[in-house]
Amino acid sequence: MKTINIVISLVLIAVFVFSCSKDKDDITPYTSSGIANPTPTMVTVPNWISASIIGNMPHPQDNPLTIEGIALGRELFYENKLSGDNTMSCASCHFQEFNFSDSAQFSTGITGNTGDRQAMAITNLAWDDLFFWDGRAVSLEDQALGPVVNPIELNDTWLNVMSELQTDAKYPPLFQKAFGTQTIDSLLVVKAIAQFERSMVSFNSDYDKYFYGGITTALNASETNGFNLFFGAAECIHCHSGPLLSDPSFRNNGLDATFTDLGLGVVTGLATDNGKFKATSLRNIAESAPYMHDGRFVTLEEVVDHYNSGVVASSPNLDSEMNHFVGGLNLTTTEKADLVAFLHTFSDAGYLSNPDFSDPN
Repeated sequence: MKTINIVISLVLIAVFVFSCSKDKDDITPYTSSGIANPTPTMVTVPNWISASIIGNMPHPQDNPLTIEGIALGRELFYENKLSGDNTMSCASCHFQEFNFSDSAQFSTGITGNTGDRQAMAITNLAWDDLFFWDGRAVSLEDQALGPVVNPIELNDTWLNVMSELQTDAKYPPLFQKAFGTQTIDSLLVVKAIAQFERSMVSFNSDYDKYFYGGITTALNASETNGFNLFFGAAECIHCHSGPLLSDPSFRNNGLDATFTDLGLGVVTGLATDNGKFKATSLRNIAESAPYMHDGRFVTLEEVVDHYNSGVVASSPNLDSEMNHFVGGLNLTTTEKADLVAFLHTFSDAGYLSNPDFSDPN
């Protein structure tokens, strides 16, 4: 909680272009004329979500979901005009079949340079508050601003992107439908992309059918054994819980004795935050390889071995939950296989192939 409070304090003293309010009262879709032309919509989620710890999907007051906004965001997510040479889009590093992450350890930008962190998955992010491995973005809108101008990603300028979209006959009418104006600016671009990303929800895995739906036959014997290990001897539940199978914390999970990437410490400037990274969701984790902030583990078996063999106890700022793993878990070969089998039950095949999230062109 101390880490989160530090990040929030930094956010409050900074000047941002977006409101981060999640008050859902009196939300009116934005238009330049003040008339609510776009069609308000809600994302369909299982009934048990609203009754769970995460509750109903939050909506920023200044960017509520609309049918037209989501449709525009989908177009822009796959739009190569967001890159300096018109060859790459958001989807170039966030592939649907890989849980909207990248199967490469590090993604390659338009210049051929690669990043130094693994591309994060895009799943159920509407309930999240801080983004990127180091939490430097405070909203999906804020997050979407960065890759366009990052020299090792899309390597463009927003002025150039706005000009190219403005002169494309397809886009002014779409912005008119979504936001009531044909004048395209960067803030409206990222609002549309954020709406699309908020619509991307995944809650229909075998695990959901078993745990929330009460369908006992949804898991086989090995997966059931893995379930019991996940919530018991394997100690996974401490950092991956609730419907999101994550938590809002930034943690050092004992990968290294010394750091080449300071993670959250880069953002807060606090030595006590060095080596801490966002605890990611395990939804569709079998499709999200490679793993960790630097993609060092290629398989889930390697991830399990990291914890089973014992984390690096001498790692500075080691998270207190890692005390469970300092001496190793001593899981047997069969138990490790069962745990991996259970992790595969977090996969939602419908999400990974949902045409609503695929390239519209």
